[in-house]
Amino acid sequence: MAVENFIVSARKYRPSTFESVVGQQHITNTLKNAIKNNQLAQAFLFCGPRGVGKTTCARILAKTINCENLQPNGEACGVCGPCISFQNGNSFNIHELDAASNNSVDDIRSLIEQVRIPPQAGRYKIYIIDEVHMLSQAAFNAFLKTLEEPPHYAIFILATTEKHKILPTILSRCQIFDFNRIRVDDMATHLASIAQKEQINYEPDGLHIIAQKADGGLRDALSMFDQIVSFSDGNVTYRTVIDNLNILDYDYYFSIIDSLLKEDTAGTLLLFDEILAKGFDGSHFISGLSMHFRDLLVSKDSTTLKLLEVSEGIKAKYLQQSQGSSVSFLLSAMNIANQCDLSYKLSKNQRLQVELALLKMCHLPSAFNMLTAPAAEMSAQPGQIKKKPDTSELAQNTASKIVEEIPVLSDQPIVYNITKAKVVESGSTQASNEPLAAEKPKVFIPNAHTASTSVKIPSLKDLSTASAAAVAEEEDPYLKGDAEVDFTMDSFLKLWSDYAAKIKAERNMSLFTIFTSNAPVMLKPYEFEVLVANKVQENMFREEKPNLLNFLRSTLKNFSIDVQTRVDEIKASKRPYTTSEKYQHMATKNPQLAELRRRFNLDLD
Repeated sequence: MAVENFIVSARKYRPSTFESVVGQQHITNTLKNAIKNNQLAQAFLFCGPRGVGKTTCARILAKTINCENLQPNGEACGVCGPCISFQNGNSFNIHELDAASNNSVDDIRSLIEQVRIPPQAGRYKIYIIDEVHMLSQAAFNAFLKTLEEPPHYAIFILATTEKHKILPTILSRCQIFDFNRIRVDDMATHLASIAQKEQINYEPDGLHIIAQKADGGLRDALSMFDQIVSFSDGNVTYRTVIDNLNILDYDYYFSIIDSLLKEDTAGTLLLFDEILAKGFDGSHFISGLSMHFRDLLVSKDSTTLKLLEVSEGIKAKYLQQSQGSSVSFLLSAMNIANQCDLSYKLSKNQRLQVELALLKMCHLPSAFNMLTAPAAEMSAQPGQIKKKPDTSELAQNTASKIVEEIPVLSDQPIVYNITKAKVVESGSTQASNEPLAAEKPKVFIPNAHTASTSVKIPSLKDLSTASAAAVAEEEDPYLKGDAEVDFTMDSFLKLWSDYAAKIKAERNMSLFTIFTSNAPVMLKPYEFEVLVANKVQENMFREEKPNLLNFLRSTLKNFSIDVQTRVDEIKASKRPYTTSEKYQHMATKNPQLAELRRRFNLDLD
């Protein structure tokens, strides 16, 4: 018994008309109108990602141009002689050239020779050149004249995935059509229609996962669809797609977010360990978690809900979880996940990077609680105990609302004097938390330690330019009650030398010169100045300054440290570079040098 050859879905269901092309209506409508109005250009350039229909549209255009019985809607009839010969693959008027393997000057010259022969049947000869960016420079130049002024019966259709590699002189001679990535919903609908034709059982959630994994390429989606049909024996479900394509399940991300909102650090770490045990990479997990935060943020507003490219069942889960997550939490967690993703590949302990990011996310609700604590204490009546804000109620507040509740009205930071709590006889505690209106803020005094410490609370102006989430992360030492620690000038200079040694180990000698030429000088408490020789050194120091301050502040536990630069006017004076300038400079210091040159009749080399 003869066995029928299997044909993959990408070939079996390849579109044969403009109407059947998926997700490129803006291009197909333009081409149909050009054919109906007889306004065809001599050269077209189809560019876009892989698997979006560039070559397919080129073939449909070539067939439609030569159709003898064009339909009113601009489609080919499919029954005339040219249409049948094209479908059978024996048309003499349509020629395809793969520029990836035929990219030399001789190949283009052979093509030009063919162009000179008019069609024996039909009106046009169409030349489809795929992967045209692979042509050599000489081949492009040989093709220029023919592409600009071809015979009236010749039409060129060029296709490429990398338009930037094509010469501008070629681009200027073509009508350019940019193909879009195909939307997830369009691909899922197309896969569903194929499944119905093949009598394959499917779940919409499973088809959506395939469409998302394809990343805008329909050919990739059809290849994965065939693979899963074989794997599941004709039953495409959500679970079979997850297992076959090695995709991290949505349920894991939903469980992770629930644990983060409950501040369940143990449960979060155990879930991450389970994900790693199933063979998933930490980088894949953290990038997926970032996208999950993004989708939750999108779900909070009905106007942006259309950006959520998931099935209806998964969308309902997103909507439910987004109601219990504040915008401030989502923004902060997304920022932490993004920073972890950036530093993941550079870390020697990659698992620790992800776990540290998850622990930070777990403590975000507590950070927002600390932000609202001053407002809660100030609003309490004298003699009454203010109830701690409920975490679930706090989760409903947005970052802007948190900012409004902070009782800081001036542009200048308010300094609070925090002392140790005093235990009274009744067993209750009292703490002094009054603004120091009359006395000056505490200043830096080397080798001095006081009983109380000063903490700067950010002003309303500072908080209005950043979300409460960012404040909670950046001002974390203040929120925890850590005070600015005094230090000596010797300890500062030692850390300065340590940082210079680190730069020397990195072989950045230009920057090392700045750190060793002049020692920093203290202008006032916590503020230092270092001299540089010129503007170039000043710019180099400015680029390194964030890393330096981070090192100094974290090591000395004082976040008011700042280092400024000043160009040394003496060193910044013009230096001698040419031979003549060097001689004049030396003669100025030693006048006898001029007498020596005169006596021996010396010339400058």
